[in-house]
Amino acid sequence: MSRAVGVRALALREGAARALLAAAAAVSIVAVALVCLFLLVNSVPALAHIGLAEFLLGSEWRPANGLYGIFPMIVGTVYVTAGALAVGVPAGLLCAVFLSCFASRRAARLIMPGVELLAGIPSVVYGFFGLVVIVPLVRTHLGGQGLSVLAAAVLLGIMILPTVITVARTALDAVPSRYYEGALALGADHERSVFAVVVPAAASGLLTAVVLGLGRAMGETMAVIMVAGNQPVVPESLLGGVRTLTANIALEMGYAADLHREALVATGAVLFVLILLVTALIGALRKGRAA
Repeated sequence: MSRAVGVRALALREGAARALLAAAAAVSIVAVALVCLFLLVNSVPALAHIGLAEFLLGSEWRPANGLYGIFPMIVGTVYVTAGALAVGVPAGLLCAVFLSCFASRRAARLIMPGVELLAGIPSVVYGFFGLVVIVPLVRTHLGGQGLSVLAAAVLLGIMILPTVITVARTALDAVPSRYYEGALALGADHERSVFAVVVPAAASGLLTAVVLGLGRAMGETMAVIMVAGNQPVVPESLLGGVRTLTANIALEMGYAADLHREALVATGAVLFVLILLVTALIGALRKGRAA
């Protein structure tokens, strides 16, 4: 009798846990659906009034004159994000390889708290660092005003390091040790075993680290506002000022109204779609590699 009661209680606990997990998953799905619905409902009127082509390809953003072209901000977002990936991804992946495959346990224990500390620094502190350190360096050694694509890219490259390092290291640690041991047994040295066997085996996880870093770079606002120059024009060089999509929303949403506000919501929708497209593209590449 007591055994039957215990089995029944265990089944109830399992059912409750299953229901709780399903509810948590449903909340996540509903939240994403609500965000999509909000963006759709509030951006469609602006796109209908302005015109999709004019909104996406227009080169001037002057709400006071009825001009709502976000092409310079799209280009600025792409430039800054690509620069951040060029700075942060190689450094982050190599750091993860070092921590997972080369560093001693003591060294890893000393380095990882620093990486975690980078993740906990507020964006405005990063922005202040960029404003007083990176911007003057760019202005002094390369010219221009310092507030530029280059300054924003370098700063964002530093900001995405914790994400890239943490996720990439987890992926590398998850590779079965028999892969590395088999390479050694075939005569490969340590470095060749790591870079020819372990790293390719963790390629899917490393790609995930890049995707998460890309999302962080595209979505960053405060730090970019402080160092990018906030000029709604297509930059002529890496030393030119730029305004990203997120910065455009943050700078003007506080006083925007009517069509101006709807255009800013539509800007957020464009950013959302860009992130979805990039994520889907990288996911397709990952599946193709796995196949």
